[in-house]
Amino acid sequence: MSKNLSRHTKCFKIFLLYLCIYLPIQIKAQIPNQPKLVIGIVVDQMRYDYLFKFWNKYSDKGFKRLVREGFLCRDAHYNYMPTYTGPGHASIYTGATPSIHGIIANDWYEKNEKNEIYCVSDKNYETVGSTGKAGRMSPKNLQSSTIGDELRLWSNFKSKVIGISLKDRAAILPAGRAANAAFWFDATSGNFISSTYYMSQLPEWVSLFNQKKYADKYLSQAWNTLLPISSYVESSDDNSKYENPYKGEKTPTFPHDLAAIKVNDGELIRRTPFGNSILKDFAISCINAEKLGKGNFPDFLSISFSSTDYIGHQFGPSSIELEDTYLRLDQDISELLSFLDSYIGQNNILFFLTADHGGVYSGTQLDSAKLSNGNTDFKSIKSQLEQALENKYGKKESDWIASISNYQVFLNHALLISNNIPYSEFENFIVQYIEKLPGIARCYTEAEMRIPQNGLAANIQRGFYPKRSGDIIILTEPYYGELFSKGAMHSTTYTYDTHVPIILFGGAIPSGESYNYLEITDIAPTICNILGIEAPSGCTGKIINLKRVNSTNR
Repeated sequence: MSKNLSRHTKCFKIFLLYLCIYLPIQIKAQIPNQPKLVIGIVVDQMRYDYLFKFWNKYSDKGFKRLVREGFLCRDAHYNYMPTYTGPGHASIYTGATPSIHGIIANDWYEKNEKNEIYCVSDKNYETVGSTGKAGRMSPKNLQSSTIGDELRLWSNFKSKVIGISLKDRAAILPAGRAANAAFWFDATSGNFISSTYYMSQLPEWVSLFNQKKYADKYLSQAWNTLLPISSYVESSDDNSKYENPYKGEKTPTFPHDLAAIKVNDGELIRRTPFGNSILKDFAISCINAEKLGKGNFPDFLSISFSSTDYIGHQFGPSSIELEDTYLRLDQDISELLSFLDSYIGQNNILFFLTADHGGVYSGTQLDSAKLSNGNTDFKSIKSQLEQALENKYGKKESDWIASISNYQVFLNHALLISNNIPYSEFENFIVQYIEKLPGIARCYTEAEMRIPQNGLAANIQRGFYPKRSGDIIILTEPYYGELFSKGAMHSTTYTYDTHVPIILFGGAIPSGESYNYLEITDIAPTICNILGIEAPSGCTGKIINLKRVNSTNR
């Protein structure tokens, strides 16, 4: 009997060894068409119409390839406000809105600390890769898991998840809390850096990349148009009154002498199309060095191209600079796709492209089109309110209003208590005062945000996170809000800020398109469904119906 027991024990040990060695491979094999590498691309401030506005000038191997061979969602929108970079990236990768994931803006007034905080700032960590404070960041404020987090959990932390961008928040928030790494660009040092949240020192491949000083090489040349400037008929004249010139330039016109401009602008590389090119080079280096997609479990890389946002803010949607930036980005995407073809093959990738928000034309350009518009000066509104409250209550206080930011009014509750002022009375006075101002559609109170809403009010509600949001939320009229006299801005819940492209591409994706209304939160559950993993913890989006159609005419 002891011999039989010994034999059974030996067999059991062999079975356990089998489970440890082969089960991960078997699990992977049981998921049909599971991609080896997922790449998420966010183009910062990409309006949906840019996809087709410059269509005739795009190559066949960049945006056109994604549209023709992939699945295009034509009516995809952000379903909350305010539409900024931080909440945009968080919403894409969590499948949730700010009301759940908690990233209500890039910066917000912290009610407990009574000051402004940055969405990814974290003094508990230090910079890795340079001196200074640019790396004192983490995803601690993100309250939902991301696609990458769920992939890490599913694979028992064998999948690699990495986020990269020129912007810290655009690298950190997509990667999530459980990521292997996030890298972003520090303009002061010219290096890609990270945080001690992820690592104690940069990987060797990042250090080697930094040593090449790509930014200096790109900024040693002039920025001229990729094509003859006379062919940029989709854009305004080169010397347009809707644009801001670079520091040191007299006019916002080509060619831009980058070497001369750099003397006055240490962060210039971000505001040129070559910032995108550097990130593309960094992405390819990352994939190669980390051997992404070469293991037994899928890996994930998020890439956020930020230069489009900087250039959009400075030059605006109608500028030749912006058009040229998209033509050059098309080349960068073409190069990335070509690399992936040879590295791992289209059938082994799952690739999506979208934007973190759209953008609105400048007030000057809207004036030229005779469209009603206006800049909502919240600093001025706060000053007016303070005076009105002093007149009403006969007491001079410098901070009846603790803050007005991100279309939200934060009341000074301590002052109300010390002056025995009923909250409802105070709140109603402010609502009635603001709603009489030009360009204001209406205000919503915290109480209204706690009951179901419809229409635009529902979008506002989905941007409301009680622990961090204000007492009163302001809805401006269309083409009113944080509006620049030149360049472009974004923040509202209107279509010019919410309508963005969503393109899915890869071996598991049929060629097709959807004209259905979709929300940005639908990306995460769709990607997770294809991977065969759970959706992020706070996800409220729905799986996109990927219906195959004939796309030969696209």
